Amino acid sequence: MSTQNRINQLFQSKKDNILSVYFTAGYPNLDDTATIIQTLEKNGVDLIEIGMPFSDPVADGPVIQNSSTVALKNGMSIKKLFQQLTSIRQSVKIPLILMGYLNPVIQFGVEEFCKKCKEVGIDGLILPDLPLSVYEEEYQALFEQYGLHNVLLITPQTSEARIRQIDEASNGFIYMVSSSSTTGAKDKVSDFHQEYFERVNQLELKNPRLIGFGISNHETFANACKYASGAIIGSAFVKALEQEISLEERISRFVNRIVNPV
Repeated sequence: MSTQNRINQLFQSKKDNILSVYFTAGYPNLDDTATIIQTLEKNGVDLIEIGMPFSDPVADGPVIQNSSTVALKNGMSIKKLFQQLTSIRQSVKIPLILMGYLNPVIQFGVEEFCKKCKEVGIDGLILPDLPLSVYEEEYQALFEQYGLHNVLLITPQTSEARIRQIDEASNGFIYMVSSSSTTGAKDKVSDFHQEYFERVNQLELKNPRLIGFGISNHETFANACKYASGAIIGSAFVKALEQEISLEERISRFVNRIVNPV
C-alpha cells in the first residue's frame, strides 16, 4: 500500500530541495482551487498542501486566518472542496495533502471523508489537533484502509522519546515546525532554531522531514534544506495570492523567486 503512495514516490525519487506549498482552498476566490494546484505543479512545486478553511484556526497566523475567513465567506466547505477536486488527477501528478482541523472532518464523517480523499486522489492528511494516541486508537486503521498518510508534527519542544514515537507512527514524512509560534513568514535565517534542526538530524529518523513555519524566501528555503529534505511555504504564498495580476503570473513569480533567485 505505502509504496504506491505518491508521497513515498516523491521522497524516493528526490532526496533534497523538495518544495511544498500550502494554500487555503477557496481563496482568493471560491473556484481558484484547481487552477492554483495545476499552476503550482506547472511551476515545479513538488508537493501541495490544500488548506481546509476553519472558523477557528488556532495554529495559524493572521495571513492564513484571514484567508480562511475569506474562503468561508466565499462559500468554501469540505463538500465543495471534494467537488472541485473531482477530476484533479486527470491533470496533476504530484502528491496532494489536505491540511486542516479535526472538527470539520468529524462533522463531515471521518470514514466518508477518507473515502472521498481516496476517490479524488489525496495522498495524505495533516491534522495538527489530532493527538497521536487518538490517531492510533481511533483512526489509523481507517486512514490506512484508504491509502492516506497521516503527517505528524514536531516542534522545538518535542522530546526525543516523543519524536521517536512519531517517527515510528509515520509512513510519509514528518512535518518539522521551525518554531513554537503560529504560522507566518520570517525573513532571516537567524529566526530559526539551528540547534533544534541539528539535534533532530542526529536522531537518524527513518522518515524524511520537511521544515515549515516561517519559510518565505530563497534564503530561508535554502537554509531549511540544509537540515531536512525540503521545506513548506504557507503564509508567504497566501500573501502573494493577493497581488493584482493574473493568478498564473502571481504563482509563477512567487515560485521562481524561491527556487531561482536573481
